[in-house]
Amino acid sequence: MHIFPAVFAAPLETYKDTGVVTIQSIQTLFTNVISVIVALAGVALFLMFVMSGFSFLFSGGDPKKLEQARGTLTNAIIGLVVIVAAYLILRLIGVFSGYTDITKFSVSISPTP
Repeated sequence: MHIFPAVFAAPLETYKDTGVVTIQSIQTLFTNVISVIVALAGVALFLMFVMSGFSFLFSGGDPKKLEQARGTLTNAIIGLVVIVAAYLILRLIGVFSGYTDITKFSVSISPTP
């Protein structure tokens, strides 16, 4: 059982006839790796929120434990801000450059004359 199928490989149809891996395989690899990284960042963010919440609940008024829970929550919020800011910066670059699909990675190679 694979957790992330097809993360490291392009669809077989991409290089089935030639037997050679093409630049499209790198495009698929990059897209899949970025998707996995974003998903793992979201899971880590959620877990940090849950852990800080339980730390607050079970601190029992201990100032050390409360400070640790506050630090975990602060780090989770900073992580959320960084993820959202990165996405918004990409969208802003897309608006100014006129390229509407800036969050999608693609490779296009035109032959030279």
